Amino acid sequence: MDATPELKLYNTLTREKSVFSPIDPNNVRMYVCGPTVYDFAHIGNARPAIVFDMLFRLLRHAYGEDHVTYARNITDVDDKINARALRDHPGLPLNEAIRAVTEKTETQYHADVAELGCLEPSFEPRATDNIVEMTEIIEKLIGNGHAYVASGEVLFDTKSMADYGQLSKRPLDEQQAGARIAVDAHKKNPGDFVLWKLSSHNEPGWESPWGRGRPGWHIECSAMSKRYLGDVFDIHGGGLDLIFPHHENEIAQSRCAHGTEVMANVWMHNGFLQVEGRKMSKSEGNFVTIHELLHTDIFGGRSWPGQVLRLAMLMTHYREPIDFSIKRLEEAERLLAKWPAAEAGDAAPDETVLNALSDDLNTVAAVQALHALAQAAHADPTARAVFAATADLLGLLPKKMEIDEAVASAVDALIAMRLEMLKAKNFTEADKIRDELTAKGIQLKDGKDPVTGERVTTWEVKR
Repeated sequence: MDATPELKLYNTLTREKSVFSPIDPNNVRMYVCGPTVYDFAHIGNARPAIVFDMLFRLLRHAYGEDHVTYARNITDVDDKINARALRDHPGLPLNEAIRAVTEKTETQYHADVAELGCLEPSFEPRATDNIVEMTEIIEKLIGNGHAYVASGEVLFDTKSMADYGQLSKRPLDEQQAGARIAVDAHKKNPGDFVLWKLSSHNEPGWESPWGRGRPGWHIECSAMSKRYLGDVFDIHGGGLDLIFPHHENEIAQSRCAHGTEVMANVWMHNGFLQVEGRKMSKSEGNFVTIHELLHTDIFGGRSWPGQVLRLAMLMTHYREPIDFSIKRLEEAERLLAKWPAAEAGDAAPDETVLNALSDDLNTVAAVQALHALAQAAHADPTARAVFAATADLLGLLPKKMEIDEAVASAVDALIAMRLEMLKAKNFTEADKIRDELTAKGIQLKDGKDPVTGERVTTWEVKR
């Protein structure tokens, strides 16, 4: 175990920041709610992926790579997935059609978050592969009086749990049914939520003691976290929007099924994301996917490297709201352009950065300290190893661009385009091309042809 400052984390359950003490230092366990794979992941989905990847990296540094278990689930049972499966694959049995839809979007999600510098989790269970585990928990809840069968559904009885609502701090009598919960006459209490619901002939379904049906939303994560991390584990993470009802109901199911005081010791939630100062939505016209940011010009008239997107996220503390904007991406890009290329070796990460990260993932201070290291690394080759180790810890190690004939041709084409822009006095577009190349480690040098006097541009790889 490396010498690492004392780790302090803000716990949504207690509303306090306190020293993190794992249940078992030889197996630190973290569960994070992953994507519902009905469509390509949007930039809001990138935030928890990056935030909890950063925590995963820090825990691996502190306790050893082989002593941290990170499970991030894939939700592939969802009404939107069902609808898309019926639309896109009308000739397939519905369950097969669902897999056809979700495998495509899941593959794209993996490619997207890899470009954002996220490590693969230790386990990535799919909801549809854990139906047996879900029904086992539901049977326990019925058996111990915490769930009941009504009108073909199995529901959790919220009033059977004396301290229901600890996470959201919302008294039961003030709570209203949340996402995916219908208030029906067959419920004992309005806040009771579905554990299992019957499926019609055109809906996906699995056999169960209560008939052919499918699980409610919340039971999925209780089953998968139990299977891979145990009855009680160290950290549960996700977005702020999941506190109620999803995480509140996960806690209720798991605690009542297993007879435990807690489900996870620490609950962590990242803040909301806006795009250019507005809530992201298709109706607002500012809905953008990770793939579009990486590979199209839909946002700001150009594509953005994964490291730029990652740094832009880390420049805001994870618990704070973030305004994802072109200005913020340009700021991150300029910062990255000033960092030297380096290769990670045996050096230890910088202590100032470790201190910042250990204070509830203060990536804002960590990035500031990393930038200071980068400036020192330019002047002092011995400092470059520390910079490299530290940047690698944050998933921000600048990579030297691999130049082959195709890449060189692409660079030459962009430079020619920039020269045409300059001739037309379209300096804004010319600067965009220069900045895009700079972010990729290509430095331009403008000069004059000694014979014709015309502007010429040469280039070299700086990192």
